[in-house]
This record gives sequence, C-alpha cells and structure tokens, in this order.
Amino acid sequence: MTLTIEPEAELVRRAARRDGAAVAALLAGLRPGLVRYCRARLGRIGGAYTTADDVAQEICLAVLRALPGYQDQGRPFSAFVYAIAAHKVADAHRAAMRAATVTADDAPPEHPDADPGPEQRAVATDLARRLSVLLDRLPEMQREIVLLRVAVGLSADEVGTIVGMTAAAVRMAQSRALARLRTLAGDTFGEVAA
Repeated sequence: MTLTIEPEAELVRRAARRDGAAVAALLAGLRPGLVRYCRARLGRIGGAYTTADDVAQEICLAVLRALPGYQDQGRPFSAFVYAIAAHKVADAHRAAMRAATVTADDAPPEHPDADPGPEQRAVATDLARRLSVLLDRLPEMQREIVLLRVAVGLSADEVGTIVGMTAAAVRMAQSRALARLRTLAGDTFGEVAA
C-alpha cells in the first residue's frame, strides 16, 4: 500500500469545511513551524519558551477561527498563516512591555527540579539574548527572512510570497543578512567576559 500526500490546497479546503481529520492534519503540519517562529521572534522569558509556545497556540486558534472565511488568492496558505503569526507576535511583544514587572513565587517547590540548573539556564539565556541582539541589528525585512527561512524552515518561494519578493531576492537578502550576522557575531561573541 502506498501512502499519498494530500496537496495543501485540498487539505485547506477540507479543513475550511470543518473536516476534523483535515483540521488535525493541517494543524499538525503548521504547529512545529509556528513554535519555531515564535521562539525565534519572542525568545526565552525567564529562561523558558512558555510565552512563545502559548503564542504559537494562539496563532493556531486564530487560524482555526479564520479558516472558514479563508479564500485562496493564488498565494500559499503559509502566507495567510504567517501574516496572522506576525500580528500575534507583535501583540505578545506589546503585552510583554506592559507586563514588565517582576513577581516572586508564592512557595518554594516541594520536589527537586529536573530541569537544567541555574548555570545552564544562565548560559542558555545569555546565548539567546546575544542572538536576539544580533537579530535586532538586522533590518526588519532581513530579520523576518532569516527567521522564516532558518527558524521556520520555509522555502525561498514561500518566504517570497509572504514578504512580497521573488525567491531570488529572498535568497540574496538572506545571504546578505547571514553575512552581516557573521560579522556582528565576531564582534559580539569574541568579547572576553569580565
């Protein structure tokens, strides 16, 4: 028996008609890329990806709500999805700015924590911070292209559709962005810790 892969357009049409199997298959295909996208855009807050994962879930719910009204306009469905994702990430950034207060835990945990220790979390958080600083130094379009191509894993054609560029222009912008990041990384990661 051979397994056939259903074309995305047909899967989207079935999901828009609320076919449960199609909705599940569509979300199963979308969620991993959305999680990577949100983690790359939002980073770690308090050493964890909780907020990014929550935003990815909100994006999935927003896609489900918008699905019945979705109309194929000749663009990949991913352009529709990542437009929603960009808005949800911007909302999360605004919410984080408003809620930038420090809160203490009410009670110490009753059981030992199996997660990485403070040193490992500090190193990972510092690395994530440095990478975020590097990405923030890129122009917005280059940053978006790098995130969609590297973190999410979309093709140059898909990213081109999302950002309104040709695939060749996306590859050129990505190449320039990565070259810029290499230069910036040499400056940032070459520093000696005091």
